[in-house]
Amino acid sequence: MILIGPPGAGKGTQAKLLEERFQVPHVSSGDLLRAAVKRKSPLGLQAKRFMDRGELVPDEVLLGTIDERLAQPDCAPGFILDGFPRTVRQADALAAMLAATGLQIDNVMSIRVPKEDLVKRLSGRRTCRECGALYHIIFDPPSNDSLCNRCNGELYQRDDDQEDTILARLEVYERETAPLLAKFRAQGLLQEVDGVGSRDQVAERILAAVRKDG
Repeated sequence: MILIGPPGAGKGTQAKLLEERFQVPHVSSGDLLRAAVKRKSPLGLQAKRFMDRGELVPDEVLLGTIDERLAQPDCAPGFILDGFPRTVRQADALAAMLAATGLQIDNVMSIRVPKEDLVKRLSGRRTCRECGALYHIIFDPPSNDSLCNRCNGELYQRDDDQEDTILARLEVYERETAPLLAKFRAQGLLQEVDGVGSRDQVAERILAAVRKDG
């Protein structure tokens, strides 16, 4: 399954719920890249320059990371892709990767959320520097405004969660992803799901779409 949606649409949350439901790994391109940034690997340093400006990481930086992850044994029964592909070129590269394994994409879910809601969701996010736990100053605040509940680490706002960067990210998403949605729609794979509401409400909409698809 592929989950598609703008930054802040809740793809990561829904992917984790689906991971538990179907017992296949959640593969997040964002998590893979952020781990590389944290390690300060050459790939991570390249990716950070683009992420901080709200731009898409170039395909040559991203594709090798995805290919390596999908080749791991736990992905053999299937997987849930979150944040990849985001362009037609990436979708074509993914199809080539899967052709070598005999796997195919069964479902593509597009999670739709109004822009004003996305800005509110993203600009309120805070991340723990130590353990990576996520909070939201409105929807899921920590007990202490500046410290993590789990490990007492410092909470900070990621550079790509600043409002001006958020708007740039949304513009890039809309421009780059529209042709991808059209491609999956033409292939009969795309289903669009309302992403407004509680995580359980959105999850039920996704599961209903999967059941409807058969």
